[in-house]
Amino acid sequence: MLIGSRPAAPDIPGTVTTRSEATYLEILPAGATKGAALRALAAAEGVPLEEVAAVGDNPNDLDMIAAAGLGVAVGDGHPDVRVVVRTRRGDHSVVVSSDVHDADLHDAGHRAVRPPDRNRSSIPPGGEPVGSGKKPLMAMVLATVVLATTVACGGEGAGGGTELRFFYWGSEARRKMTEEAIRKFEEKHPDIKVVGEFSGFADYYETLATKVAADEAPDVITIEIRGLREYAERGTLADLTDAVDAADIDAKVLATGTIGGKRYAIPTGVNAWSLVVDPEAFRKAGQKLPDDTKWTWDEYASLAAAITAGTGGRIYGAQQAFNPAFLQIFAAQRGERFYDGNRIGVSPRTLKAWWALHRKLVDTKGSPGVARTVELAAQNVDRSLFATGNVAMGMWWSNELGAISKAAGGKQVGLLRMPKAGDAASGGMFLQPAMFYTVAERSPHRAAAAAFIDFMVNDPDAGGIVLSDRGLPANAKVLAAVTDKLPDVDKKTVAFLKEVAGELTDPPSAPPKLASAMEDILRRYTHEVLFGRMSPDAAAQKFVTEANASIAG
Repeated sequence: MLIGSRPAAPDIPGTVTTRSEATYLEILPAGATKGAALRALAAAEGVPLEEVAAVGDNPNDLDMIAAAGLGVAVGDGHPDVRVVVRTRRGDHSVVVSSDVHDADLHDAGHRAVRPPDRNRSSIPPGGEPVGSGKKPLMAMVLATVVLATTVACGGEGAGGGTELRFFYWGSEARRKMTEEAIRKFEEKHPDIKVVGEFSGFADYYETLATKVAADEAPDVITIEIRGLREYAERGTLADLTDAVDAADIDAKVLATGTIGGKRYAIPTGVNAWSLVVDPEAFRKAGQKLPDDTKWTWDEYASLAAAITAGTGGRIYGAQQAFNPAFLQIFAAQRGERFYDGNRIGVSPRTLKAWWALHRKLVDTKGSPGVARTVELAAQNVDRSLFATGNVAMGMWWSNELGAISKAAGGKQVGLLRMPKAGDAASGGMFLQPAMFYTVAERSPHRAAAAAFIDFMVNDPDAGGIVLSDRGLPANAKVLAAVTDKLPDVDKKTVAFLKEVAGELTDPPSAPPKLASAMEDILRRYTHEVLFGRMSPDAAAQKFVTEANASIAG
């Protein structure tokens, strides 16, 4: 924590900042928020978030208030918190006078308006929940309810035209590309002005949750597949079925943005979770690139250890990754899906095998030790071992190959198929939208927002600017038009995805609501196992229990 006269927020990779007072700046690991803690506690107790009340008074409470079914701000709290709570829509929230007594709150809580019945327990006048057999985490009641209406998205531009707000995350390079694409769109649509709202990825979803809770959702929202169902089913996103031309987008990829028969999201581009290799590192270690059409996980681990040994430890064989996409591929090779409806489909046996592979890489020195491995897994590619020339293999999304090459000083890097379980019928790899464009349901300019998305996805001029930054263009005609403009490293990605196209499984559908917390849950239990703080058996059982509780809401 930094204490001072409005201390400035430093830019520290892997961290987020928040303020509990004007003079208190808190620096936290990415994902370590009160909202994340509340979701974890609710999941551990088996209590639906709809039955949880959260009370806050300062900006560091905002994501906690947004996570709860009932969000409360005290009357003498920070103005930003009172504004957000007053303007929340879709969930229930209130501002409570600061002099309300506990007895008043208890009595008012039984009279508070609850969210609509979703076959969940409710709290009758006696105070006991019906059906769940659990007490609510908090019982709160409101003495004073303040309702206010704000303008939800964009508005009129200075010249009287339409002004859109476009929210997205990424690097500085992406910001520059996006601004160039916006200028090109505005040239073609002089009556529409687009204001880009840029964020780093670490705090993107926390910021989005706050904007939505405040009824200030941007007109056009960038989102990943893991958070799509959550925002679609809460009524945040508009149906784009007839709003954006999708005729030249692969039907299976396009279907990933459809929920309940409505197309809420348009893919920006596609990529695949793949193995990245540095051929020069293999040469220095006296090793050959593997035949990736038939190699196994045991061969991968042995090769990693041989590379480390062959370079005297100067180059590690592998940099490890804990991304759920890796586990999804690993599980698919064993005939399991990551999600089976609204439950986790990965078995404890598969989880233990996955963790055993991570442990084997550490124990054989095929990768750095546990502490360094965990540190590296939280870094962007520009801070990876590829950037320093100290690793031969790693796992990333295919659209990151260019960034990896750049971080390595322009070094030649390549893509390989993921290794397989020895008896696997399928390699488990899949094509997935890198991200989606969506439109806010309450945007007053939905037609203009759809026109902007149409430009970004279907116009070769936009494709020629963005190139592969948001995945290889999802529109086949745009990809064909811009392929010659792609850097050589991205042309390798195009060639690789064409090569493996016939082997890919169908893209996964949008995961269950509240699945956006899954990456944090998986990472936490992976760390517990690797650091030896929890046995694989215990961690596997606890992961499945907590994950199922989380996605059940």
